[in-house]
Amino acid sequence: MKLPRKNISLQGFRAYSDRILTIKDYKTIMALSSITKKLIMSISGLFLIVFLLLHMTINLFSVVDTVKGTYGAAEGLFQAGCDFMALPIVTIMVPVLAAGFIFHIIYAFILTAGNIKARGGIKRYEGGSKGKAESWASKNMLVLGIVVLGLVAFHLNHFWADMQLKEFMGEHAEDPYLLLNETFKNWWMVVIYIVWFVALGLHLCHGFWSAFQTIGLSNKIWEKRLYCIGKIVVGIIVLGFSAVAVNAFLQASGLIG
Repeated sequence: MKLPRKNISLQGFRAYSDRILTIKDYKTIMALSSITKKLIMSISGLFLIVFLLLHMTINLFSVVDTVKGTYGAAEGLFQAGCDFMALPIVTIMVPVLAAGFIFHIIYAFILTAGNIKARGGIKRYEGGSKGKAESWASKNMLVLGIVVLGLVAFHLNHFWADMQLKEFMGEHAEDPYLLLNETFKNWWMVVIYIVWFVALGLHLCHGFWSAFQTIGLSNKIWEKRLYCIGKIVVGIIVLGFSAVAVNAFLQASGLIG
């Protein structure tokens, strides 16, 4: 007994083939989505590095003030830098900075969760040809990020809340020099901040090179150059911020000034 043949119209066949194509391309679409997430991570990360360089430069003015003998004075460079950061054209960038930071955190967790799911659990991958510190940092980017995030909240409570936030609320901001001295008057606080700077440096060291690789600006010629540039940039950030903390401790202790 022959089974009756179904008449499949050309339109129905095209609809069916389109459906098959959509299913076949599902993984490709998901891959493109993953690439987009990585691009957001990379661009927001590079944006935050630029902010860190600006922030470090202004904070280093306090060290310059120590050398010039204007530490704590109204005409000090650090005071001028803080006044600049309080300008409306700068404060309007705070929501942009916050958005970049939030996007960076969110997509870090999303990508990490996706990687764990794809590997069938938490598994460490082998490091490449980079140094041991770089290999360790690449395996622990999320852990380093969480450490950095925790101390960012601590830092915002110590400085931003008493300066920019108070000015935004129409209140009188605290003296920046006094805030530095009050925060770093204890040696253990300096140690906590330096540990934070090192964790931040390890996170940035891998992130800087990885960001350019994700964007597509890294190749055989530029790979080693970007890796070297990244180390220099990160070294400047870590040493610059550490110098600010140590200088403030010495000022608060009366050892210099």
